[in-house]
Amino acid sequence: MPRPREFDDEAALDAATAQFWLHGYEATSVRDLAATMGLTAASLYNAFGDKRALYERALDRYVERGFRDRVRRFEHHLPPRDAIAAFFEEIIQLSVSDPHRKGCLIVNSTIELAPHDKQFHRALNGVLKDMEGFFSRCVAAGQKDGSIPAALNTADTAKALLASLLGLRVLARVDPKRELLEGAARPVLALIGAQPRTRRKN
Repeated sequence: MPRPREFDDEAALDAATAQFWLHGYEATSVRDLAATMGLTAASLYNAFGDKRALYERALDRYVERGFRDRVRRFEHHLPPRDAIAAFFEEIIQLSVSDPHRKGCLIVNSTIELAPHDKQFHRALNGVLKDMEGFFSRCVAAGQKDGSIPAALNTADTAKALLASLLGLRVLARVDPKRELLEGAARPVLALIGAQPRTRRKN
């Protein structure tokens, strides 16, 4: 009968995600991961597989708890134009409040791994398509309810919103100032009649 695990899988996976997010895939060793997860290398392999398998789980967890959670909260509970603005609002807030300038694990992975790894390329391309799909659905719904100009090309507008979002995440790794990020987001949000409405300190 196998012995029960003596560690918290969820906490260990959170620690691995943080390590990958801060340092990237290539720069993170199995030794680094084991240390930050509080495991031996053997326990890590037994529980999660090799470094690549662990990274895939960490990335899936990040996507689910970040992007997909945002879609559930905004798309299903806000008017479509407000859902887009709230998405940008939260991204800008996360960016300016991150002292380590980690950026976005999806974007970081896309830059580091997608160009030369076919499996990660497919997975990350799928996530980016899902992001574009969120914007496309919101734009189409906003055009239907009259809050977003009907003359806009829905597909092109969704692509422009996606490109702006990804650009913000890269820019924030270098200079995460609210004024800069809001200014960068303002023109593309103006296309749909919205503005970034990030929370400000009193």
